[in-house]
Amino acid sequence: QVHLTESGGGLVQAGESLRLSCAISKSIFSIDVMGWYRQAPGKQRELVANIRSEGRTNYADSVKGRFTISRDNAKNTVYLQMNSLKPEDTAVYICNAYEVPYDYWGQGTQVTVSS
Repeated sequence: QVHLTESGGGLVQAGESLRLSCAISKSIFSIDVMGWYRQAPGKQRELVANIRSEGRTNYADSVKGRFTISRDNAKNTVYLQMNSLKPEDTAVYICNAYEVPYDYWGQGTQVTVSS
């Protein structure tokens, strides 16, 4: 069983920054894609950013230029640096690990951005 543990969420004001962390309970080298999704109340879950094993990244248009995803292979951890936060970024942020053919999900961490 693979476990993902997120941390770093919280309440911030618009324009501020947060860094989310996702620790995975196995070697990150075996994971094909790691990513962050978010789900706001009444909305569908959406991809925020992901990073492939070779390092290629992908971002939702709404966060490009503000968010950065990275991985620390030695710590089996993926980060999401979120800058210039906006109220519309408010959501539960959920870590995902895709290791063909399995999808693993974390419990999520709440991010709230006040205006």
